[in-house]
Amino acid sequence: MSSRTKSPVRVAVLADSDTRWKWGALTAHRLVPDGSDSASERRLDGFLLRGRATPTARQLTEVGVRADAMREVTGVEFVRAMDRERYDVIVLSLVGGAVQAMLHGLRHAWEGAERRPVVVTGYVGVVYEKLADGLLLRHGADVVLANSRHDAERFRDVYKGVGADAESVVECALPFLGGDRYDEKARLGREYPGGTVVFAVQPSVPDNRADRTYLLRRAVEHARRHPDREVVVKLRSKPGEHTTHIEELPYQKLIAKFGDDLPANFRLAYGNMGEVLDTADLLVTVSSTAALESLHRSIPTAVLTDLGVRETLGNHHFLGSGCLASWDQLDAGHLPEPDAEWLSRQGVAADGPYETWFDAARERVAELAAAPALPPLDPFYTPVTAPGYLPGRLARYGFEPDGSPRPGASAENEAQVSALRRVVRNTMREAARGAYRHGVQRVAPVIRRMGEL
Repeated sequence: MSSRTKSPVRVAVLADSDTRWKWGALTAHRLVPDGSDSASERRLDGFLLRGRATPTARQLTEVGVRADAMREVTGVEFVRAMDRERYDVIVLSLVGGAVQAMLHGLRHAWEGAERRPVVVTGYVGVVYEKLADGLLLRHGADVVLANSRHDAERFRDVYKGVGADAESVVECALPFLGGDRYDEKARLGREYPGGTVVFAVQPSVPDNRADRTYLLRRAVEHARRHPDREVVVKLRSKPGEHTTHIEELPYQKLIAKFGDDLPANFRLAYGNMGEVLDTADLLVTVSSTAALESLHRSIPTAVLTDLGVRETLGNHHFLGSGCLASWDQLDAGHLPEPDAEWLSRQGVAADGPYETWFDAARERVAELAAAPALPPLDPFYTPVTAPGYLPGRLARYGFEPDGSPRPGASAENEAQVSALRRVVRNTMREAARGAYRHGVQRVAPVIRRMGEL
């Protein structure tokens, strides 16, 4: 990329949650290496899209990926900054609707410009739902990253299926895989000779109190059955913090119902997932991307079937992996054996040269950045192809159907509207919870008694 400029390569990453910041920033590191020669130094500027999941300082620290500068912005503010400031590469690490809004906003802002940055987007982890919807909302970026051969094939099929250009799809791998390969001997001499079992929970899977309490109870029971093992529940966020998905029922609150009678070898933990995996001898989850991180290190990994293998849980993605198992099987000492072919198709390169998996994407970005000029961004969705869908997607982020800022979508007004929406939404949510509790605790018993008369 040094042929384009002798000054540091400037990369902007726009993210809307802690997990997406992690993916976006690490993707930028993979695509634009820093310091390989005197002309390729990199400057990474972070932008956090203001919203319900904007990460806190604690969450950013836990992610462990720093930027040279970081600021919170609205969608309109970001587009104006990209039009005003000179960047070489932009990574959009956002939910699909936000990606689409930024693509149209940037296209409008750069209209008639002699040069523009390379725009890259992709997915944070496993793509197990809304494949067509999410992909078509991301169409129009110069590069759409697929985290595996399996995803790359599916992505291209979707684009070709609607007659859209599929050349933007580039196969790579998840950017946060890494860490030391698992060594069973490393646990020798630890406090718990039976090893450490890490249960990686998820904010929204499962999505109800009964199932989440069940999984927590089984983790506690596993600790009781195996006093020689340490059982760690890896939490995603603290109560009140939001992540990529809303966590309505934090495990921290659910565990309080268990009282003080918890085994000494059971504990809750925060922290960077990579650091937690450094001490893991078995990773247990419903469908978290942490399973891929664990498999990449060759750590024994179990994807739970206790609640069924269902699309709503996401564990159907692991069909054929060899990792599906129940707590009963784990209690009995079972350790799943992953299928090597499945691992290869999913971009889990435990036995391969992981760093080379980004070569194609790195070369594509460098080639585009060195081009004399790039054509305008060309999303599949336009006011012509999706007149009943696109305007609503763009309006949510302050843009007209043609990508221009909506009247009154100034930074101050947009921030005030966003804040007001949060207040109203939180108030309505608390009111709904109160009404539900009242119905369950007061009204329902009366109705049952009346029915017995």
